[in-house]
Amino acid sequence: MVKVENLVKRYGNFVALDHLELKINEGEVFGLLGPNGSGKTTAISCMLALLKYDKGNIEIFGEKIKPGSYNIKRQIGIVPQNVAVFEELSVIENIDYFCGLYIRSKAERKKLVNEAIGFTGLEKYTKMRPKQLSGGLLRRLNIACGIVHKPRLVIMDEPTVAVDPQSRNKILEGIQELNKNGSTIIYTSHYMEEVEQICTRIAIIDGGRCIANGTKEELKSMIKTGETITVENVFISEKQLSEIKEIQNVFELQYEDNVLVLRCTSAKHNLIRLMNYLQDNDISFGRVFSELPTLNDVFLEITGKKLRD
Repeated sequence: MVKVENLVKRYGNFVALDHLELKINEGEVFGLLGPNGSGKTTAISCMLALLKYDKGNIEIFGEKIKPGSYNIKRQIGIVPQNVAVFEELSVIENIDYFCGLYIRSKAERKKLVNEAIGFTGLEKYTKMRPKQLSGGLLRRLNIACGIVHKPRLVIMDEPTVAVDPQSRNKILEGIQELNKNGSTIIYTSHYMEEVEQICTRIAIIDGGRCIANGTKEELKSMIKTGETITVENVFISEKQLSEIKEIQNVFELQYEDNVLVLRCTSAKHNLIRLMNYLQDNDISFGRVFSELPTLNDVFLEITGKKLRD
């Protein structure tokens, strides 16, 4: 559905996109992950023909997209990171306005507006203006305006920023429902747990390049970390730390504020070996937990950066 080939975008001497390659298949919820400044938003702007790029090719629905490709753009919905609604219009008027950019028939528009209101759970707020809404409701309105015309492709740029947990769950459930109803989703977020929950395939972008892509299972298989063990309220000497680091499969050890974190290359028997060592050396400890690799581990190991600083 979306093909990005050899995409280059420069701002003077700064290279925002460095021969970016992406392929997004119909029916996917495709996650775009990257630290701030990695090129995610620039890539999306190029996909929508809102930015000129220096080199490369972008095809959507099998056609090269250009600023005047209105037949393609009518089939795309945008939910921008910054809420883009009219303060002087009510909730229902905002949704109707954005629907009117695509749909001329008043009867059809009324039906679609009502469906978007129901889909985003805004039935009780139709007469309110944006400034009267909470942050979560405002985000829902932003989504309703972007998907009211039932687009084939929906691009969501961090739609859950600064919303409460209840609204976040409502939004994520809505995205999955959109996908079930036939929309392909491009989703950017700084929240790894969201990406793990809803995305069928994920690309990690850094320095304007796609440095890894695949399902979450495929991405996790690319890294060294097989298990992370955390031990709280444990008091360990330098000598003991050195000995723990020599335990089979341990490749990284961190010890700070009496919290021990081990990264291991395999998920087999590591916890047993560590517990045996602590018991044999009469070392007391508090809570212990073991975690299999997460997307946070993937991102940190592949990029050497934290997604959220």
